[in-house]
Amino acid sequence: MKVSITRERLQEGLTAVVGSIPTRSTLPVLSNLLLETEDGGLRLSGTDLDTAVSVQVPAEVEGEGAITAPAKKLQEIARELPPAPVGLAVQGDAVTITSGRSRFRLNGLAKDEFPAFPSVSFAESWRVTGRELNQLISHVSFAVSTEETRPILNGVLWEVRAEEMRMVATNGHRLAKMTIPRSGSGGEGELIVHPRALQQVQKLFGPDEEVEIARSENHLGFRGNTVQIYTRLIEGPYPNYEQVIPKDNDKVLIADRAALTGAIRRMAIVASDQTHRIRLSLGGPMMKFSVQTPDLGEGSEELPVEYEGEPLEIGFNANYLLELLRYMPTDEVRLTFRAPERAATMEPLGNEDAPDFLCLVMPLRLLD
Repeated sequence: MKVSITRERLQEGLTAVVGSIPTRSTLPVLSNLLLETEDGGLRLSGTDLDTAVSVQVPAEVEGEGAITAPAKKLQEIARELPPAPVGLAVQGDAVTITSGRSRFRLNGLAKDEFPAFPSVSFAESWRVTGRELNQLISHVSFAVSTEETRPILNGVLWEVRAEEMRMVATNGHRLAKMTIPRSGSGGEGELIVHPRALQQVQKLFGPDEEVEIARSENHLGFRGNTVQIYTRLIEGPYPNYEQVIPKDNDKVLIADRAALTGAIRRMAIVASDQTHRIRLSLGGPMMKFSVQTPDLGEGSEELPVEYEGEPLEIGFNANYLLELLRYMPTDEVRLTFRAPERAATMEPLGNEDAPDFLCLVMPLRLLD
């Protein structure tokens, strides 16, 4: 293999792929990325066996071939190279990198040792835009569980219907759900996708790019002009999230998102490091926040709001509220409540173009 490539193109390809390289692995080859020549360029690929990313970058191919090389070291070298064309050449099981007066030789492994990408046929694929994918992923994937006790909640539920798409994620304490209209057709069904793969999709496909998607029994593939992403689907039935979304909340609060965020952040400073519990006292035109942490101190604040319903005292994890507010796409938010032990909802308000976006958060028991 002998290739000439600009430093910028090489860095671009490495940046796209290194996110799929595991930080620790019992298989040495997984710390490497695969470099292989193609018509018109160089393809770089990486995998952690659950998610695989492959990207083609323009390059002048003088000799065909392939090799795997240490991903992190190759990226560090590319970052420090002088602004000159970069030459890559394979000699045995090593790759030589030259640029200006700099020359490096990295030991690699043969292409045969690199794991094969999943077999996903795009014969029955469907298409969506990068903008549609980005909107869903950015508003929902934050809510997945990071605990390993319920693996199904480590994934994002993606429901593809004839005229709309929906993504849902929850960790059992808070939930995010967004529904948007579809521009394409085909591919109807339900998928449970790992958020790491969705983050790669979000990062590597531009908003105006058309993304081709296909699935096999256990894998999902995303394909664009130069980028391919494959991921293992999470298997099992996703919990019935519709059952936990309250339909009978009769207390409604409307507040300015920025003002609400600021008040909660200030209360969170003196909340318990374990529970992050804050108290909300609702009733009338002012909402009162208060927090008492025995070994630290206390705080309180009032915020003008619009409120309809009976007075209510309810506790929440401040971090969960701040997380939901961060993803609200409007200046005002609408919250609904039922009782101190019942789930509350939050949704954007005041913009007709705002997407169908709903978040849910479970309260914390208040200590008198």
